[in-house]
Amino acid sequence: FVSSLFLGVGKTTLIQKVTQALKSSGIPIDGFYTEEVREGGRRTGFDVVTLSGKRGPLSRVSSDSSTSRREYRVGQYVVDLVSFEQLVLPMLRNVNHASDAEKKICVIDEIGKMELFSQAFIQAVRQTLTGSGTVVLGTIPIPKGKPLDLVEEIRSRKDVKVFSVS
Repeated sequence: FVSSLFLGVGKTTLIQKVTQALKSSGIPIDGFYTEEVREGGRRTGFDVVTLSGKRGPLSRVSSDSSTSRREYRVGQYVVDLVSFEQLVLPMLRNVNHASDAEKKICVIDEIGKMELFSQAFIQAVRQTLTGSGTVVLGTIPIPKGKPLDLVEEIRSRKDVKVFSVS
């Protein structure tokens, strides 16, 4: 896993370059990464992009400061849990149910506050990490404030190596 304290240091860029190198070497790989969405030079949200080329919103800036009970927020961003789960969960299930001959490297960028609103995602990540033969290349944040349970669980696993980037 790749970890960083700050946004914008290149975790996703690093993941994308490693992914391209693995793909060009013929290594089977699947997964997703998150990408900034900008309008007029201003970040307006994040998209989820799967390695098979599908894309959908993860979050967008909300112009409304009131929150409905079903809204998931991180700072100024409202998380689109339905879009996220529709893109990511089928891919993780596919990785998790592959036969030993079909095992792939699984890219998970990132396991952070927005993604962790999804209980189904948490379960799928745990299943992927415990699945025999699946190698996970992922990103996690260095906690600021309250630690994120799944992130700390991943960080403390004996079979996980964390690389910090700055």
